[in-house]
Formats: sequence, C-alpha cells, structure tokens
Amino acid sequence: MNRLFSSVIVFAIALCSTVLAQDTRTVKEPVFPPACSTLTAELSMSSPGMKQADVPEQDQEAKLDTERIQHALDTCRKGHAVVLRSGADKDAFLTGPLQLRERVTLIVDKGATLYGSRNPAVYETAPGSCGIITRPAHPMDSVPLTGCKPLISAEHVSGAGVMGDGVIDGRGGARLLRQNISWWGLAELTRPGYGHQVSRLVVADYSDNFTLYRITLKNSHNSHVNFNHGDGLTVWGVKIDTPTQMARNTDGIDPGDGAKNITITHTYIRDGDDNIAIKGGPGGVTNMTVSHSHFYWGHGMAIGSQTVGGVSKLRVFDLSLDGTDNGIRIKSNGSRGGLTHDIVYDDVCIRKSHSPIVLDTGYTAGGELKGDFPPTMRDVTLHNVRVSGGGKITFNGYEHDYRVQANLDNVLLTDNANYTYSLSHADLHLGPGPVNLKFPAGTDSTVEGTPAATGTPASCDAMFVPFPVQ
Repeated sequence: MNRLFSSVIVFAIALCSTVLAQDTRTVKEPVFPPACSTLTAELSMSSPGMKQADVPEQDQEAKLDTERIQHALDTCRKGHAVVLRSGADKDAFLTGPLQLRERVTLIVDKGATLYGSRNPAVYETAPGSCGIITRPAHPMDSVPLTGCKPLISAEHVSGAGVMGDGVIDGRGGARLLRQNISWWGLAELTRPGYGHQVSRLVVADYSDNFTLYRITLKNSHNSHVNFNHGDGLTVWGVKIDTPTQMARNTDGIDPGDGAKNITITHTYIRDGDDNIAIKGGPGGVTNMTVSHSHFYWGHGMAIGSQTVGGVSKLRVFDLSLDGTDNGIRIKSNGSRGGLTHDIVYDDVCIRKSHSPIVLDTGYTAGGELKGDFPPTMRDVTLHNVRVSGGGKITFNGYEHDYRVQANLDNVLLTDNANYTYSLSHADLHLGPGPVNLKFPAGTDSTVEGTPAATGTPASCDAMFVPFPVQ
C-alpha cells in the first residue's frame, strides 16, 4: 500500500470517528445541589487576618475558617452542598487545605471569595516541607510537588464538586508569612537542578465524576486544576484568571495520569502557563472533549509534554485562542514520549500567537530530547482551523521511525502576516478542503493530497469575545 493511499484511509477513519470517540458519558449542564449548611463570611480583605500591611506579623493570618468549613463538609449529607456566602459587610473566607467528601459539593456564592492562606505551615505534608526550594535526588529528576497539600482536594471520593458564582483565590502573588517572597517568587528563583514546593488550587485524585461549575479560580501557586486516576470530569462555565507575568507553571486545567471521560466546556482561561495541558502519564488520558471555550494569554491548548502512557480520543471544537503563546500544541521528547493519536481539532480560531500550530517532539523544558521513550503522533486532524497574526508552524517528528502524521482540511491563514515553517520526520495529508499553508521541503517528510482552491474562510469575529468581568 503506498503512503498516499494509506494517508487517505487514515484521514477517512479520523473523520468518521469525530463524533463517536470522545467523552463517552452523556454530559448535561450541572445543577446546584440543595444546601446542607450555609456559612456566612466573617472577614473582608481589610480584616487583620487578611491584610499584609500595617498589621504586626504575629497577628496576620490569625483567624482561619478552615475548621468550620471542613466540619461542615465532613457532616454534610451526600447529594448536598456547603454554601459559603457573603454577609452585610463581610465577603471573605480565609482557609488552609480543605478535603471534599463523597457526593458533597462546596459552593462559593456570588459576592464571596475563598482565599488561600499565605502561611506555608498550614499546607505542609511534613515539618518544613512547603514554601521552600529543593533539589531532586538525581540531577536529571524533576521535583514533584509533594511538600504542600492542595488548597482543595478530592481523594478517593466520587461525585464531589466545587460550584458557585463566587471566587477561589490562591493568592499566588502574595508575600508568604514571615518570608519576603511570594509563592510565584519561589518559582522564579527555581533553576535547572532545583525545584520548589508550593500548593495547587484544586486536585482530584482517584475521584470519579468530579464537577467544577461556574466558579472563578484565580492566582494559584501552581496549576489551578489537576485530575488524575479518575473516570468523569466535568468543567462547565468556569473562569480561570491569573496573570501571564511572574506566575510560572500556573496551568489552567491539567487532566493527567489515568484520566478518562472528560468534558471541558463554556470555559474562559487566561494564566501563566498552558491553558489546558493534557499530561499523559503512565496511565494515559483518553475520551476527552473541549468545546465552546475561549483562551486568552497562556501557552495554549496543549497535549504533553508527558505522553508516555498515551493520549487518545480527544475532540476540540468551537475554541478561540486569542494572544496565546501557542495555539494548537502537542509537545513531547525522548524521555517522556508515547503514542498520541485519534485527535481532532475542529472549528478553531487562532490569532496573534507566536506558534499557532505546533506538533513537536523536541520539547526542551522537561527531560532529555533523546531517551528510551520516543514520541509518535498520528491520526491528528485539523479541520476548519483559521489562523491570523503570523507565527511559526511546526510539524517535527522524533526520527524516521517515530513520526508526526497529520491531516489538514480547510486550514487557512486569513491574512498576509509573516509565517515561518519547520517540517521534519512528518507526513501531512492536505484536503479535501482548502489549505493555504506554504510548506517547504522538509527533512524526511512528505506533503500529499489535493486540497480545494482557497475560498473565503469563515469569519472568526464572533468567536473572539472579551474575558467576562467577575
């Protein structure tokens, strides 16, 4: 069978599976469960427990709401929710780590904000383990974030969730108690061979059917949402809002090792790292849908860099990426690679991105470029993708036997901005719709197919919307 005929068959199979292979659940918009208890705020941002200036250090963080919130979660009936609401002149809750319970939801009501403590001691998993810089056991190892508990965690519980029209603010840019540095400042000081120990905002581990609904998440110390070893994640109507500068590693949503059946929809994300990063650890990630969403600053819609367990059956549609560093991105390298396949991007608009399309096996920010786990990318389809504002377009495979294979159908550059290209160890099939990318002769690469003549691309104007004001 010649390579052209094989590519056409693969492309047809990919299109036929567009609807069938994604989140296998029937996902509907969540609803707020009835309240089992309602807690009223006793603090505001001007309270001594919240202020950082004009208050003696020993009086700061003096009043935490952790105990009363955790007690309410522990005693809540299954299928119900603990509601945090503002009072007459109070709108803030201040907490250390909280643990969700089986089929119990935490609701932060409109007008209320749940703030994370600035005290590393309340997060530590061992004495002195949090809010520090550490070295790995081996120079080539990364430093896992095991020294700090998440602000909100769900562990071995099903049906838990976080909802509401309020805000959860990790205060990653705030100065740590009794230190002259912020959580984000620790990340800025980290250099190769070192790591830092900070908290994540929301982590669900071995917790099926976890739900995030309408909540605003801000200023995490590290990634905002992590979901691992679980079957069923619904993220609906969520806003993630964190600066792009001085907020390293603040990914928006990271489905990770052993995650499956994931729907992320009607979301708005801007942060200091990947807007979404699908991290295919040893257990892989599969059956995932990203739809009807908008990304702003950040590093884009990413798969990787971990793909050692495989990433498959991903559908991304009705997505805008406005000013992200990268647009559509699959990244890996020889130390953490595996098979990424059965991936479809459909109806995607990208503008003002440094790298609007990147499929690259030479990712340098983690691990060695060459190693025992070479990455392969195949059955990747880009359909109805429009790009403007210039940038670099990359399809770089690992080597001859570990390639990048992609199908481009109706993929259009919509302006005359400057675009550059990189192509190696790649096989691209163009068409049947128009494709106006101007690929050069690549290293050990093929570009085949007969795309239709370029017409007028569909407008992206309606897809680029402002970030919603809280």
